[in-house]
Amino acid sequence: MEDSSDNRFWSFLRRIFGQRCDLPLEEVILEAKDEGELKGDEVAMLLNVLQLGEKQASEIMIPRTDLVCAALENSLQEVVQVIIDSGHSRIPIYRDNRDHIVGIIHAKDLLKYLLEKDGANTNVKDIMRAPFFVPDTKNIKQILVDFQNNKNHMAIVLDEYGGTSGILTLEDVLEEIVGEIEDEYDPPKQEEVELSEDGTVTASGRTSLEELAERSGIELDSEQVETVGGYVCGLVGRVPEENEEVRDGCYLFRVLEADAKQIKNLSIQTLPAQE
Repeated sequence: MEDSSDNRFWSFLRRIFGQRCDLPLEEVILEAKDEGELKGDEVAMLLNVLQLGEKQASEIMIPRTDLVCAALENSLQEVVQVIIDSGHSRIPIYRDNRDHIVGIIHAKDLLKYLLEKDGANTNVKDIMRAPFFVPDTKNIKQILVDFQNNKNHMAIVLDEYGGTSGILTLEDVLEEIVGEIEDEYDPPKQEEVELSEDGTVTASGRTSLEELAERSGIELDSEQVETVGGYVCGLVGRVPEENEEVRDGCYLFRVLEADAKQIKNLSIQTLPAQE
């Protein structure tokens, strides 16, 4: 049954891409779903592929604040420890600060040096590979092509001033097509937006205002920020402390977790009409 489904799926692809079609591909795919030629997950995957060209690196990258990096002056043992603690197979190497990424260390490149007698004294710069840079405005479809052509799995995303905005991996791009990919090193992920029975909404500070509205119905308007954490910081002009409460006239925001730079988690309650 599974083989039959696969054959049907690829036959459909050959048909729609092997002949001229006056309809937009989205309509062709949805029409095929209605006619039973495609399943729901197949439709979702195809539509996700078509939408890659509409998304920019900044929309799906791992932001600078969440980067796991090592410094150029770190010893090999220190770099190994960072890799072990993070569970990542490759990490960026920076000089002075994270705006100056100078290389990428692959875990597998470290193995032979750890086994050699004097390998632990090897300089990090002698092992790291050259970084691959992309602007944060570059579309995901082209980045995927670059990954294939350059045989890269990680890109350093730069802002308009040449500073580091974040990183983007091949896995991040593939997840835009097939959904979340988890391996044995990934910790359990908390939902970005959680709804409780009493109407309280708990959200990550990085949740976009658009996603918050879609998931909870809470609509926050701002032309200056894109995340709910940024919205709350903008209300008070600083990063609120943990357990601090902030109101905007419609909602009560309570900071559940924060550090000096950002709100990590918060709860949102709708205020009574009189407030």
